[in-house]
Amino acid sequence: MLIDEAEITLKGGYGGAGIVSFGAKEKSGPDGGNGGSGGDIYLKASSDITLLNQFSQKILFIAGSGMHGGKSRSTGKDGKNLEILVPVGTTLIDLATNEIIADFIDVGQTELICKGGLGGRGNFEFRSARRTTPEYAQPGKAGEERRVKVILKLIANFGLIGKPNAGKSSLLNELTRANAKTASYEFTTLFPNLGVLGGKIIADIPGLIEGAAEGRGLGINFLKHIEKVSTLLHCISTESTNPLKDYKTVRKEMGKYNKSLLQKPEIILITKSDLVDKKALLKIKKGFDKKAKILEVSIHDWDSLEKLKSIL
Repeated sequence: MLIDEAEITLKGGYGGAGIVSFGAKEKSGPDGGNGGSGGDIYLKASSDITLLNQFSQKILFIAGSGMHGGKSRSTGKDGKNLEILVPVGTTLIDLATNEIIADFIDVGQTELICKGGLGGRGNFEFRSARRTTPEYAQPGKAGEERRVKVILKLIANFGLIGKPNAGKSSLLNELTRANAKTASYEFTTLFPNLGVLGGKIIADIPGLIEGAAEGRGLGINFLKHIEKVSTLLHCISTESTNPLKDYKTVRKEMGKYNKSLLQKPEIILITKSDLVDKKALLKIKKGFDKKAKILEVSIHDWDSLEKLKSIL
């Protein structure tokens, strides 16, 4: 199962405490060292889209604490930084302010999210002409803490969309080397699948039904994945009793979720074209806007698949 949303807590490491110490020799002055700084927390983008699955088992992440100061003005070792990998396409939102902290759009992109706490000062730092033997030191400070929401929105060149059982997963498998589950019932695809064709990413978005924008079916969880797709491949099955209605239903739900989705470039794919004759195909296509780019395709028709591949 692909997890594409999670709420987690991030804490920078605690700073180490400074110490109170005096030299071993008689009348030696203060020599207590400072504590080390706490570790920072970084998030780094990776191409692995399953990385949010790690948050199903763990939701609290704390960087390493700084070590206490030592004698002879020795500074404690800094705490270890913590780096957490997230998928490209992840958006990080601060739940306290509801503001976007980071948007990861490139593999390798790294962002500092929580700074570690400062180390406390040892008593050597507090010496002065008037205070020659200070017998106190500072504790370390806590690191920054943030409760955040991580949301994955797939970044893909092409997105296969449409109602359930429109042949999206089968098409993805034929166009790429993906191995998406297929079956002759609705909602076979419960999470997005990805495939690569000529270096370009194709995403198979789970089927959308009327009311998806309000959460019906697989609902709003997958409408968000269309936001970062460059071009839509809208699949309409020849098995549908009303292909045009299916098309309008999906478009309506997209518009209710985010009107900008309706402005994306689109190719309409009449899928399972081998199941009907040319007359029926012509009738289906006549219902659509004459300006629309429409292709007939079947996983059993090599020529139609090659034509689609060349266009993509």
